[in-house]
Amino acid sequence: MSATFASSIIPCQRHRESCVTRDTLPFVTEAEVSVRDLRHHGGEVLDQVARGRPVTVTRDGKPVAILQPYVHACVSAETLLARWRHLPHMDPRAWRRDVGDLLDSRL
Repeated sequence: MSATFASSIIPCQRHRESCVTRDTLPFVTEAEVSVRDLRHHGGEVLDQVARGRPVTVTRDGKPVAILQPYVHACVSAETLLARWRHLPHMDPRAWRRDVGDLLDSRL
C-alpha cells in the first residue's frame, strides 16, 4: 500500500457521541475512504477489508456505504445434507392448512 494512500484512510470519527451503545462505540479497526480514493485504490482497500478491517466509504464527507469482510459459511454441504436427513417428516398439505388457518386469505 502506498504511503500517500495509507494516510488517506483515516479512523472513523463519526462515533464520538456521549451515548455508549453498540452503534456508537469507536471501532478501532474501522476506517473511512472517499469514493475518489476507492476508485483509484480499490484493490488496496479491498485488501484491507479482506484482512478483516471494515471500511466506510464517504461521499462529500458523509458515509454512504460500509465494506466489510465476507463471512464464509462454516457448515459444509455434506453436514447440511446430513442434518436435512434427520428432520422430521412434514406433510405439505397439513402445513398449508395450518398456515391458511393462521393467515387471512385476503392478504
